[in-house]
Amino acid sequence: MSEGHMQIGEVAERTGLSLRTIRYYGEVGLVEPSARSKGGFRLYTGSDVERLLLIKRMKPLDFSLEETRDLLDVLDRLEAGELGEPERDALLARLDMFSEAAAARCRTLREHLDMAEEFGGRLREQRARHEATA
Repeated sequence: MSEGHMQIGEVAERTGLSLRTIRYYGEVGLVEPSARSKGGFRLYTGSDVERLLLIKRMKPLDFSLEETRDLLDVLDRLEAGELGEPERDALLARLDMFSEAAAARCRTLREHLDMAEEFGGRLREQRARHEATA
C-alpha cells in the first residue's frame, strides 16, 4: 500500500461511518477511492476522509443527495482554481447559499430541541407531581 493511503476499515474508524455507507457514497459518486491496491482494495487519502466528514456533517441537516453532490461540485471547482472572475463569483454565491441553508436548518433544529426539552421537562413535572401524591 502506498504511503498516505488508507483502506476502507481505517477510513470507517476515522469517520465513524460504516463500511456500507462509505461504499454507497462511492457508488453514487460522492467519494470515490483515490486508488486501488494490487488486490483491488479501495484506498483513500486524507482528502477523501475530509470529504466523507463533510458529507457526514451535512446528513443531520437533511441535505439531499443532490444538494450534497452540488456542494461537493462547487468545492471541487473552487479548489481546482483557474476560474474566471464571473465563474468564481457564481461559485462563491452558491457556497453562500449553502452556508445560509445550513444556518437556517440549525435554527430549526435548535427550535425542535427547545420544544423537546420543554416536553421532557413537563413530563418530569407530571411524574414528580404524581409521585408526590402517592
